Amino acid sequence: MASYKKEKGVVWDWLTTVDHKKLGIMYLIAGTLFFLKAGLMAVFMRIQLIMPENSFLTGQTFNEFITMHGTIMLFLAATPLLFAFMNFVIPLQIGARDVAFPFVNALGFWIFLSGGLLLSTSWFFGGGPDAGWTAYVPLSLNEEQLGLDFYVLGLQVSGIGTLISAINFLVTIINMRAPGMTMMRLPLFVWTSFVTSTLILFAFTPLAAGLALLMLERIFDAQFFNPAAGGNVVIWQHIFWIFGHPEVYILVLPAFGIISEVIPAFSRKRLFGYTAMVFATMIIAFLGFMVWAHHMFTVGIGPVANSIFAIATMTIAVPTGIKIFNWLFTMWGGKITFNTAMLFASSFVPTFVLGGVTGVMLAMAPVDYLYHDTYFVVAHFHYIIVGGIVLALFAGLFYWYPKMFNHKLNEKLGVVFFILFTIGFHLTFFVQHFLGLMGMPRRVYTYLGGQGLDEFNMISTIGTFFMSAAVIVLVINIVYSAIKGERVIGINDPWDARTLEWATPTPVPEYNFAQTPQIRSLDPLFYEKVHGDGTMKPAEPVDDIHMPNGSILPVIISIGLYFLGFGLIMLEMAEPIVSPWIVVALGGLLTFGGMAMRSLKDDHGYHIPKSVVKADLKKLGGGK
Repeated sequence: MASYKKEKGVVWDWLTTVDHKKLGIMYLIAGTLFFLKAGLMAVFMRIQLIMPENSFLTGQTFNEFITMHGTIMLFLAATPLLFAFMNFVIPLQIGARDVAFPFVNALGFWIFLSGGLLLSTSWFFGGGPDAGWTAYVPLSLNEEQLGLDFYVLGLQVSGIGTLISAINFLVTIINMRAPGMTMMRLPLFVWTSFVTSTLILFAFTPLAAGLALLMLERIFDAQFFNPAAGGNVVIWQHIFWIFGHPEVYILVLPAFGIISEVIPAFSRKRLFGYTAMVFATMIIAFLGFMVWAHHMFTVGIGPVANSIFAIATMTIAVPTGIKIFNWLFTMWGGKITFNTAMLFASSFVPTFVLGGVTGVMLAMAPVDYLYHDTYFVVAHFHYIIVGGIVLALFAGLFYWYPKMFNHKLNEKLGVVFFILFTIGFHLTFFVQHFLGLMGMPRRVYTYLGGQGLDEFNMISTIGTFFMSAAVIVLVINIVYSAIKGERVIGINDPWDARTLEWATPTPVPEYNFAQTPQIRSLDPLFYEKVHGDGTMKPAEPVDDIHMPNGSILPVIISIGLYFLGFGLIMLEMAEPIVSPWIVVALGGLLTFGGMAMRSLKDDHGYHIPKSVVKADLKKLGGGK
């Protein structure tokens, strides 16, 4: 086993890294790029709807944009952005030196990225998928639309990456906790990430099965969903929503976790009702699997089934209410600092409540017949996804940015960003409630004038301009802060926070903790500030530290999966320039060859010598 780390060039280092912190930053960059791409599509769609009978986009382009917007936002933007924080923060919060399987962690990122790029390749082969992000059959059985094959294969590849990353998080949280870090001392962000990973395990598997069936039907002429051949279109809806509804909680539970970290830190108080918050998270996750059919009230599954799913849906309001009140009680009487992170976190609470209230309205099955497929649903959904998850992501970004990039984001620009985004968000989506109540159907690319819809559509589009301006301010802030932002090198804890990640040096060394810390309480760093000397007590003497080697194999395997998927899609192309089976074989060779190399090659990692660790402790360990 080597006793040193080989020096690498910058690009090679990032391509081969298995460091959870670097992978977290890579998830953040990739998710942001997909977020900007899908956001731009949303702006184009709103420009199309700014006036009646507008011709800015054709109906076909609008359908492709609306499909790709939803698919990218949920699978390729929100999920990786949350994985960015989960990757970077979880090992630091539980006192671990890395995740349980660093190689698998890198593999998960590269496979997710190759799946996203495969889906995006559709633009170069006739256009994106156009059947909506739910890909309802028989719309998604249209053989003339090659984009749907990219949807099916791209999401299957991407889903493999998400699934193995979730398994990695589960094993990490169960097995890698520092001494004294019991399950009931885990920070809420770790708890919600743990429950989310469990949800991914059970929700992504039916999606993978459904996508495999759809692939077999589209490419190999199987007959599962086509009514003309004895198939059943409702089966797809059940499969999709058994995944699709938990997916909302897969995204929103880590957002709850971020809020549960930011609010106590800037309220200078312990999180109110920690135990109740943990069990509320579990109950929400359990109930989230019991309510998929509330997306299908109008399908005709009968009044008894509709009633059961309606009641189960309303029940979710109880544990969610517990969380809302606990965040309010945490802030109550606290010494609140309203910086940008706290502004986003505190505005999350009423915004998410509004989305939750309209969710209860939609849960009433008889009334849902009126709301179904109208802009009311669009408004509700975006109050949950943007008003809930995106606001939490922004709060987490400003909160953990100093630990990730060694400097703070500019606060003045942050406040401008918050104001513009909040105004834009409510202008865009609040009026869509009224559009829905007035009967405007969703997913239409134009409408007739004189129906009372013109003004609200104009306001909604103006709102997207505010949100776009806000995102531009955020980009300016990132660039400005990188050049002139307040440096926190040598300052471990710039927020005077409570949890363990703020006990690590800034910048965080590759091994995270020179000595594994001894955990003595919930909010371990705050406990040491009150009952100790403000630093964590070591649970082991200084010694050599074992680290994993980097590897290029995750990149090779994910490239192989890209070509494997692309080759299968080529089977549907009219005149491919090479035989699709050659591309499939090349992809299989790269994928399984990479796996074989990983299995056959002995790789025991390397050790960082004790002398180097001691030198680092002397150099980095003194900051507070």
